[in-house]
Formats: sequence, structure tokens, C-alpha cells
Amino acid sequence: MIPAELIKQKRNGATLSKNDLRKFIHEYVGNTIPDYQMSALLMAIYFNGMDDDELFSLVEIMVNSGKKMDFSNLDLFVADKHSTGGVGDKVSIILAPLLAAAGLAIPMISGRSLGHTGGTLDKLETIPGFRTDLSLKEFQSAVEQSGIAMIGQTNEICPADRKMYSLRDVTGTIESIPLICSSIMSKKIAEGIQGLVLDVKIGNGAFMKKTEDAHMLGNMLKRIGGHFGITTDIVYSNMNQPLGRTAGLWCEVREAIDSLKGNGPADTMEITYELGSHLLLQAGISDKLDHAVTLQKSIIDSGKALDKFLEMVETQGGNPETIEQYKKLHLPQYNGEITAEKSGFIQSINTYEIGLATVVLGCGRAKLSDSIDPSAGMEFVKKTGEDIQKGKPIIRCFNSDKSKLQNTLKRLKSVIQIGEKQITQPLIY
Repeated sequence: MIPAELIKQKRNGATLSKNDLRKFIHEYVGNTIPDYQMSALLMAIYFNGMDDDELFSLVEIMVNSGKKMDFSNLDLFVADKHSTGGVGDKVSIILAPLLAAAGLAIPMISGRSLGHTGGTLDKLETIPGFRTDLSLKEFQSAVEQSGIAMIGQTNEICPADRKMYSLRDVTGTIESIPLICSSIMSKKIAEGIQGLVLDVKIGNGAFMKKTEDAHMLGNMLKRIGGHFGITTDIVYSNMNQPLGRTAGLWCEVREAIDSLKGNGPADTMEITYELGSHLLLQAGISDKLDHAVTLQKSIIDSGKALDKFLEMVETQGGNPETIEQYKKLHLPQYNGEITAEKSGFIQSINTYEIGLATVVLGCGRAKLSDSIDPSAGMEFVKKTGEDIQKGKPIIRCFNSDKSKLQNTLKRLKSVIQIGEKQITQPLIY
């Protein structure tokens, strides 16, 4: 296997054999093949795609590049949830403890910010002391003890995907459907789960802007799940505006805690309940959608979901007592507003630009070495369909770096369109 020849084959649209692909990835993980050659292969895949044989091979190679979890000793349905990436999407932080409180086992491996989308790991790590770098032994123990753990990829889990994931973020190959699918599903398969629900975002703030592309992605994810024996459900949801009232880092954790206390924004909770219902149905805990929704609401009202979140925080190194002071943590030094230039109704929001602006603000990384600011974020005072008066705030931005704040405010000046007609749009397709 000559790396340059393999790259040329894929560049020219050929189908790569499992053996050649395995050798290429194995040598990349072993640092024999450099980043620039993997970047070239990723770009060739981006332009030419992969057929199912290649795709299943890629997933299998990624899974087998590391260790796999085994929760067969648990008398619980083992499941997970994943979103294809959005702005303001903090659902995992709400849903994982909610489902664990309902009696499922949730071993969740999450990612960092990618392009314009936020990362669950970056948000969780704003919790003082919270560790997302548990070893697999610690991870397994936490799930067995509490029914839940949320970590990042360790060196033991899908190391091939770990290296490729970071490279995709800085090489313009994020949106490749085969690469998205193989990255998501390799980690989920390695978790040892039985069931999975996937939130495939559609809209100007999603990687999939068009419905047909989202369906292609969803169908591919479902085929991979079926091939590897995982019950897989797909939910398609709207990402033409940020989800919830905040986007950023600690501010999203705050919103998640509010949601676990029963005070979550309507759209955030609608998505949460929809996704959770699929897994409760898969697990046989509920037999109807309306019962699954009612059950989740009752678990939140009882305080059990918040208790499970606090238990997870303590198990993973955080101090639950700090959560009691959550409104006083990571207070930003600076803030500014985007105000309405005229009165009317919010017609549209350029969510992609808002996502990029959160990176500028300090919530994400433009390059791998960038640090992030836990106090950085945005509050969406008004959203699509809501009325606004001239001069009133639409978006509030905050962080602890004044120059980044000023650059962000400049970038946001034209992301909101205001018109005379009130419009509505579905949240779940």
C-alpha cells in the first residue's frame, strides 16, 4: 500500500479495499503517515463519497483501532443519543441524566466544538472539577454505579477517529456525509450500546442545509446501525435558529440545569422529550409516545433527573455543591447587545453566522491550539416569529475578552432579518 497511490485512487473515484484502507489508517494512527496525506485522503472522500462497503469497512476499522465497551453484565437497556451538531444544542446534558433516572444505562462519548457548532465536552468541562478524561475502567465503573457517564474519546476508544476528527475541523472536510457517519457511529458502536437515537439537524445552522442531504445522512446512519446490530432511530429537527435561549459554554450548562429543574425553554424541552421517547420505546419502558413524554416530565418534576445529574458530577470529579451556586459561576467581564434597527417580527436568523460568531467570542476553536473562555456566550432575547421593537435587544453577547466581544458584535450586525409578517416554522420535521 503506497499512500500517495491510495489517495490518487480515491481522488479518481475508485472504491478502496478494506485491506488498503486498514493499512492506511493503521499507519496514520502509528504516525507513519503524516497529517498532510490523511488530509488529502479526507478531501478525496469529501468530493467522491464512499459506497456502503467502504463505509462499513471504515467504521469497523475505526472501532477496531481501539477497545470496545461491554455492558452485557448490566440488567439495563444500554443506549445513547447523538446530535449531528447545532448552535445552542445542550440537549445531551439534559437528556442523559433524565434517561438514567428512568432506568436506562447511558454511556455517552461526546465531542468538542466542530466548526460553527458547540461541543458537549467543552460545556461539561466548565463545571468545576468535572473530568471528561476518565479511563475506560473508570467510565465502565461510573456507568455501572450510576447508570450514566459522559466523557470524551480516550486514547483507548476509536483512536483513528480521534485523530481524524481533529483534522477534519481544520481542513474543510467537516461536512462529508461518510466522514460524519463513520465518526459518529464508530464511537457509538465502541460504547457497547443496544439502542441509539440520532438528532439530524436541518437548516442554515446545520451541517445539512437541505432536507434531501439530511435524509441521505439519516439513512446512512441507520444502515450503519443496522449493519452492526444497533436499534437506530432518526429524528429530523430544525436548525434555522439556535436551540433554546443561549449558545456558548457555561451559559448552556446553566440552561441545562434550569431545564432539569423544570424551567427549560419550550423548544429545548420539546427536542429533549422527542429524543428521549424513542429510547424509552426501544427499551420497552414505554409503549406509547405520549406515555414516554409524560414519564419524562414526571421524572423532572420529581427532581430525580437533577439528582442524577448531580450524582454524575460527583462521580466524575465535580462538587455538586458548586452547582447550587451555578448562577454565580463564570461571570463574564464584558457584555454587549445587538438591537433591532426597526420594529416588526423576526423573519429569519443566520444561525451559521451566529455559530461562527460564538467561535470568535471564545466558545470554540479556530485552530487546535486555541483556548476557550468558559464565560463566553450569547442570549437570544427574541427568536423567529417573535415581535421586536426598534432599539430593543435581540441578542446579548458576553465574555471576558473585550476585543473578541467587539469583533463578535460587528460580525452579528446583519444576522437577523425583521419584517412585517409573523412567521412560524416547525421544530421537528
